[in-house]
Amino acid sequence: MNDDQLLRYSRHILLDELGIEGQERLLGAHALVIGAGGLGAAALPYLTSAASGASAWSTTTTWT
Repeated sequence: MNDDQLLRYSRHILLDELGIEGQERLLGAHALVIGAGGLGAAALPYLTSAASGASAWSTTTTWT
């Protein structure tokens, strides 16, 4: 973890439950959200602010 990341995620690192080891695991994690309505739209900002290594989302609307 570089100095910029340490500064950016310092509040996460200070949490006893997370620490620097947990933050490094988050940086290496991947998340996929399928559907950006309802719950998906609410989850996306939390995933990106939690600094997951990579996040992606997919949504389609099908009218039948």
